This record gives sequence, C-alpha cells and structure tokens, in this order.
Amino acid sequence: MRIPQIQALRALAAILVVIYHAKLIGGGFVGVDIFYVISGFLITGLLIRELDKTQTLSFSNFYLRRAKRLLPSSFLVLIATGIAAWIVLPTTMRHNLGRDIAAASLYISNYLFASWQMDYQNLGALPSVVIHYWSLAVEEQFYLFWPFLIYLFYKIGGRRGILYGVCAVTITSFLFSLYQSENSPTWAFYSLPTRAWELGVGALLIFIPSRVRFAKNYVYSGLALLTYSSLFLSDRTIFPGTAAVAPVLGTALLLATINSWPAALNRFSEFRFVQWLGAISYPLYLWHWPLLVIPAISFGRTLTFLERVVFISLTLVLAGLTHRFVEEPLRNATISRRVILRTTTVATAFSLILGACIYVSSNDRLDIGLGKVQSLSQITAKPIIYHDGCHANYGEKVPATCIYGVKGAEKKIVLFGDSHAAQWFPALEKLAIENNFELISLTKSACPGPAVKKVETGQYRNSDCFAWRANAFSRIAQIRPSAVIVSGFQHFEIPKGFSDTRTWWSQGERKTYRELKSSSRSIIYISDTPQPLRDIPACLSSKKNELCNDSQRSVPIFVSGFERINPTQWLCTRICPAVIGETVVYRDASHLTMAMSMKLSEQLARELTKLGVL
Repeated sequence: MRIPQIQALRALAAILVVIYHAKLIGGGFVGVDIFYVISGFLITGLLIRELDKTQTLSFSNFYLRRAKRLLPSSFLVLIATGIAAWIVLPTTMRHNLGRDIAAASLYISNYLFASWQMDYQNLGALPSVVIHYWSLAVEEQFYLFWPFLIYLFYKIGGRRGILYGVCAVTITSFLFSLYQSENSPTWAFYSLPTRAWELGVGALLIFIPSRVRFAKNYVYSGLALLTYSSLFLSDRTIFPGTAAVAPVLGTALLLATINSWPAALNRFSEFRFVQWLGAISYPLYLWHWPLLVIPAISFGRTLTFLERVVFISLTLVLAGLTHRFVEEPLRNATISRRVILRTTTVATAFSLILGACIYVSSNDRLDIGLGKVQSLSQITAKPIIYHDGCHANYGEKVPATCIYGVKGAEKKIVLFGDSHAAQWFPALEKLAIENNFELISLTKSACPGPAVKKVETGQYRNSDCFAWRANAFSRIAQIRPSAVIVSGFQHFEIPKGFSDTRTWWSQGERKTYRELKSSSRSIIYISDTPQPLRDIPACLSSKKNELCNDSQRSVPIFVSGFERINPTQWLCTRICPAVIGETVVYRDASHLTMAMSMKLSEQLARELTKLGVL
C-alpha cells in the first residue's frame, strides 16, 4: 500500500532536483537527500517486518525485488540516452560518453565520477549526460550491504541489536562525512560511506514507538528545514557535511509526523497530480537530466527559459509513459527468478557493449573552421607544471622547487599566481630558453596572485591559499629574482563587504605588492585574459563556431607599484574570437591553450623588453 504523504515527499524530491538542474532554484539538489531518507525508512521497515515474521531474511527475494523495481526503467533510460547522445553529440565527445555509459551500467559511477573529478555541484559546460546515475549507484550499493548488516544486528541482539547497530553506522558515517566534506569534498559528495548516515536516519525512524504522537509544530519545522535547504543552499555550499543536516532532519520530521500532518497538508498531498508525480518520481529523475543536457550541448549554448520549460514538460511525458508501460506492468507481473536474472544480465551486457561502441567511435579531430582540423587532445593539453607536481592543488601549502628554462642562469624570473598565471608558463618557458634566464614557477589552483579573500566553495580554503602565498613570498625573498610576474583569475564571486570587483581585487593586489616589493626590482602584473562564456572546444565541436566568439573582455585592474601588461589587446578586436589564425585560443571555458600561450610569447617578449626585463 502506498502512503499518500510519502508519495508527496517523493514528488517534492523529484521536482526539487528537476528545477535545480533547470537553474530555477539554488538548493534543489537536496531532493536526492530526501530520497535517501525515504529509502532508508522504507527498506529498513521492510527488512524488520520480514525478520519479525520469519526470524530470517530471504536475500535472494530482496535483491530480485529491487532488480525488478529499479533496473528496467534505469536501463531503458540509460540505453535511450546513450543512443541519443551518440547520434547528437560530436565525435570528439564520444570518448567520455562511452566511458560514462559503461560506468553507469555497472552502478559504480559514483566512484568513477569522483575519481574523474566531475564536481556535480560545480559542473562546467560539459557535464556527463548520465552523471545523475551517481545517486542510483549509492542506493544500489546501500541495498547490496544493508540487508546483511540488518540481519547481523538482528542475530546479535534482536530489534535492540538493530537499533544499536544502525545508530553506530549512522554516527560513524556522519562523522566521516564531516571529515571528508572538509578534506575531500568531491569524494564526500559521491560516496556511500559519506551518504549512508542519511539512509540511516530514515532507518532509525522505524524505532519510534507507534504510540508517540507529534505536535504539528514538528511538521512545520520539517517543512521549514526543507524550504530553507531549497532556497538558501547553493552550488557554493560544502555538501554534504553539516549542510545536509537540514534537509535530512526536515525529511525525517515529516516522515515521523505523518499521522500528525495538518488537514490542509494532507489534502494537498492527496491531490491526484501530486500522487501522480510521486508515482513517476523515479523515471522523472532518470529522464530529466539527459533532456536538459543533450540539447544544450547540441545547441552549443545554455537553454533559454522557454526551452527549459519545454524539455521539463517532455520529461513529464516520458516519465509518465515509462511508469505506465514499464514500471506498472512489471510491478504487477509474476516473473521467475531466472527471467529477472537473465534480463538483468542481458541489459547490463548491452549497456556495456553500447558504451564500448560509443567509446571506439570517438574522434580526436576537431574542425576549427575554414577546413582546418586539429587534435582535441592537443587543444586541451595542460602545461608540464600540471604533470610534474609543480602546480599546487587543493590542500597543498608549500610550493615545490620548480625550475625551468636555463637552470643556473644568473637572471631569474618568477611566475606567481593561480591557473591564470600558469597559462602563461608555455610562453615564459619559451622565452627563458631563448633569452637565457631561469624560470621559477610558483602557481596553485584557485589561488590568484593578488592576495584576495575569496568565497569558499568546494575544496577551496582561504587558509590554504594564504599559507601557500606566505611560503611562496618567503621563497621569492630568498631567490631575489630579476622580476616577478603575477597574474590571476579575477572572475570569482565577490565576497561580502565589497561593492565591486575592482575594489576587492585592488585590495588583494596591494597586499601582494607589499609582500614582493623588497624581493625584486621589477614586479609585473599581467591582467586577466578574456572570459569565455562557454567551453570553447565543446562549442567548436558542435560546429556552431559563430557562437564561440562571445568571450567577454576582462577589465584590467592595476594598482600603483606594479609594472603593467594587458593581454586583451592581443586576444580581442571587435570581438574576442575562439580561434585566431589557426590557433584555438582557449582549452576550456577559462584558460589559454598551450599553443596560444606560445603564440603570444612574441608580444609578451616585446612588453618585457620595454620594461627592461629582457
């Protein structure tokens, strides 16, 4: 029997995720957390009822029921998505597409996406069309282990043993989630051990005595927590961590108080449309993401509001059809174990073969226009400092000893800043060899040369950046180079307390200049390069090259003391094009390609000569 209130919560969870991905609400990703609490509550209740009745568990029946319920819709959408994306997406994207389809078919995509650093909350212009399968992988992994744990706890201490065991798992997972959210946010977001506490909270609701009646204030508190989570959490929130407590607790309160819901809320939850949304919530979740992503990649731009409405409407139609013609018939059908196993095996094998076929059909050649073709891998390649340990990453506070050019040369030049400083490394390394100087590279991801305090998001911590800068300043003081070249990406979110980018950025520049002025006679600031509005290689792959020329000029910001270089004049005329001559300008949605950097070495050399550095 389906409980109307739980169906309403399912509907809420699915709609929150859909409108979040349609960019209509900032914290809608908590819909996944709502699903987890509901799953923990329902599955644990199912297992305990079976134990109470039979004193044992039929593991085979449990897994076959889960397979029958979840896998048909999952594989249907996965295969349809794979085929549609194979047809629509350019050949240069098929390598990743095939890999992702295979990962999703094995229900290990959460760990693979984490290892491939696909940050779900901070996705660039090229999200995987099946990245939403990570949450299904977490649930499947939970279903794999949970029955054995519940059975073990029951054999040790009966119902009380289950209670204590679930408490232990939930607390341990929560503490680990807090640790991982601070130290490895990507893994914290995707992995079962850091999400298990959310399902555990749902499981603990089973142990609330039926005689307990909650006041309506608890219902309103649960609604308030979910409202707060949906409206005030965002992509910038470190998640799950402590931020996940609000949606998890809110959902738990609403589940615990089902018998105390106000009449108006009950009437709303019993509306036919709400119940229908709850019934189709699973296929709705499956269909919405590819229907929002594949068209956007095909169009080479973000979807308009009207287009998002259209594709969400199509999502509802496909979800309704999937529920009616796949979920419902199978739910009511009597199917033998052999057929379920055979069908699951065939569907998995087909998905893997599909992924492999897509993978091998990929093409590394990118048409950049006017009949010119280049290698995508060369366009997206990063400077050597990303591969030899010389570009510091998140959490690193001590700059490595990184010397290039003519080692031991009397003249020494330091490159200092973040990845937008590092993008100048190919040009400077070329100049170092040609002009007989030693190049010392001191760069770190997300830590711009100007000592600004940024809004903390994902793995970024201001304390790490300031510690790294302090160590870099000490290193530069010891080197006493002929010149220090400083740069940084200035398009971060402006933190509270500043009215505009110029005020905030200038303050950071002044701090850096004060630290460096006694270390070198020449402190040079290269202002930021133009900011692309889209992933340029992906845009060029879509063969809509005219859409790729809308990169925005970065306003040059200089403070007194710095010697100044503004590269915008080298990269923009009337427009800021994606391709100059036969050279692709940007390797992604932000950084210069290595080829473009080296091509600009001549202009950079002229400026450095004017400043007396060369």
